[in-house]
Amino acid sequence: MFDVGLGEMVVLVVLALVIFGDKLPGAAQQLGRTLRQFRMMADNAKAELQKGLGPEFKDFDVADLNPKTFVRKHLFEDDPLDFLRDEAPFEDPVAHGGLENGERPPFDPEAT
Repeated sequence: MFDVGLGEMVVLVVLALVIFGDKLPGAAQQLGRTLRQFRMMADNAKAELQKGLGPEFKDFDVADLNPKTFVRKHLFEDDPLDFLRDEAPFEDPVAHGGLENGERPPFDPEAT
């Protein structure tokens, strides 16, 4: 996300110490409180959204709305052969009085 190297990080820490001095612990504490409040607001908004959607969407996750997550979930995690497993097994037409090997099916001139 941020391309900050070790030298740049040291410069930022020294700059923060010079600017804030003895106020740095208080500023870090205030930043922690603010982040905690944002997290609580986001959790409350998520809970309200799930409550408003009703019981049909009890397993709804807001992260699923992210296009990357949506594509990964619906295209890459599903087994592409699931639809074959749900159907009845293949039946051999020859075993049930169907066509013999090499025999042509009956032709209906009215159907074509």
